[in-house]
This record gives sequence, structure tokens and C-alpha cells, in this order.
Amino acid sequence: MTIRVQQADFDIGVELAALTQGNPGIGGVCCFTGLVRDLHPQADEQAGTVCALTLEHYPGMTERQLAAIEAEARARWPLEACLIIHRYGRMEPGENIVLVACASAHREAAFDACRFLMDWLKSKAPFWKLEETCRGTRWVASRHSDEEAARRWDQPAG
Repeated sequence: MTIRVQQADFDIGVELAALTQGNPGIGGVCCFTGLVRDLHPQADEQAGTVCALTLEHYPGMTERQLAAIEAEARARWPLEACLIIHRYGRMEPGENIVLVACASAHREAAFDACRFLMDWLKSKAPFWKLEETCRGTRWVASRHSDEEAARRWDQPAG
């Protein structure tokens, strides 16, 4: 298990190489990288283009919640390795926000676990987003579609 909450950017290639190094039992790795975009999905003409995104979190609580989400993924799928890196602080469009990677002997478990981790991170991880636009700042509300995506996994492991 590798979980990091950090301000610094990360190198996806370096992180994936470290995740799989020395484990010949890994047959597939699935990863997702989230980036800052310049437009909020529900933006209108009043909102303006996003020029920066600031993520805040509650240290300690955030890492515990991410560990619980990762433990649930490991209970559901036979994972050889798992990685969650989530940034906080101020970021501009095009910068990395999150990296989730799951490694397994077979691709199906890696794909499913990666999707599960992202769905639960979007709905259950304690991060708060503040968008900066040319018209000011606004807090980003949770999206109904993220809650719906997370509900598909409501059946507990086992």
C-alpha cells in the first residue's frame, strides 16, 4: 500500500515503475491520472475560465480515509500493488491532481479496482476545491454524477 497526500507534483512513469519493481506476479496495471482543467463541468458564462484550483484537506483524517478506501479495494480484488497519490494546494490547468494505480495478476481486477478507487475518492475523500476564475473564487460542490458512480459499489466486500 502506498498512499501519499502531498503538495509536490509527481512523475507518473517513475511512480508506476516503482509500483511494479521486483514483482513478477503483476500481469497488468491500470492507472488513472486526474488533471486540473480550465473549465468547471457546470460552468456558465457567469463563471468564467478556471485559472487555478486550490485543494484543501484535513491532514490525518484524509490519509485515514484514503487508507480505508484502499483497504476496501484490496478486500474486493486480488491486488498485487496499489498506489494513491493526491495533491493539495494551488494548481493550474494541466497540472496533475491525482494518480491511482492498481496492479494485479490479471487486468480485470486492476481495471475494476482502479475505477472503484476513483469513484470512492471523488465521493468519500475529504478534499475541498476552490476554483479561481477571472470573476473571483468559488467552492466546488460535489456532483450528483460522482455520488451515483460511487453507489454502484455499495455492496460491501465479501
